[in-house]
Amino acid sequence: MGDKTLTAAEAEQHFWDSLKKSNTGLLGLDQPGYHAQPMTAFREEETGTIWFFTRDDTDLAKDAALPGGQSAMFHYGSKDQNVWACIHGDLSVHGADRAIIDRHWNPVLAAWYPEGKDDPHLTILKFDADDGRVWVNEGGFFKFAYEVAKANVTKTLPDAGGVADVNLN
Repeated sequence: MGDKTLTAAEAEQHFWDSLKKSNTGLLGLDQPGYHAQPMTAFREEETGTIWFFTRDDTDLAKDAALPGGQSAMFHYGSKDQNVWACIHGDLSVHGADRAIIDRHWNPVLAAWYPEGKDDPHLTILKFDADDGRVWVNEGGFFKFAYEVAKANVTKTLPDAGGVADVNLN
């Protein structure tokens, strides 16, 4: 992807920093025929756990509630398009944990739960990330456009950043 070697630690840091700024990605079970859906991620810094709010009557919540949880994938692209990630982990139903609800509650979440924080359908999914791959392009759009133009002129490959496999355990 580029001339610079991206270490796993750097890639992981870019992913977590970016997730703080724009926290929506695609979450789905890691199984044939299952499609990911847009979800907002809330990271718990201390443990690396990612929380997702959902309704308990959704297919994703019902499937994640199966004994032992489910293998899942979280696909992420930052708003500025400088960080992309595909993260694997275990997804399970955590339930309506009031401390987590209070910590992350906002007007966007409130729109999905007519009865507010006490909505009987509100549940939280717990995503324990284990590994993944992260792509980082720190140059932004203009650097990318420059690299594409340069590659076309010089008949070389563009420097589009770095990629690294990460272990998030």
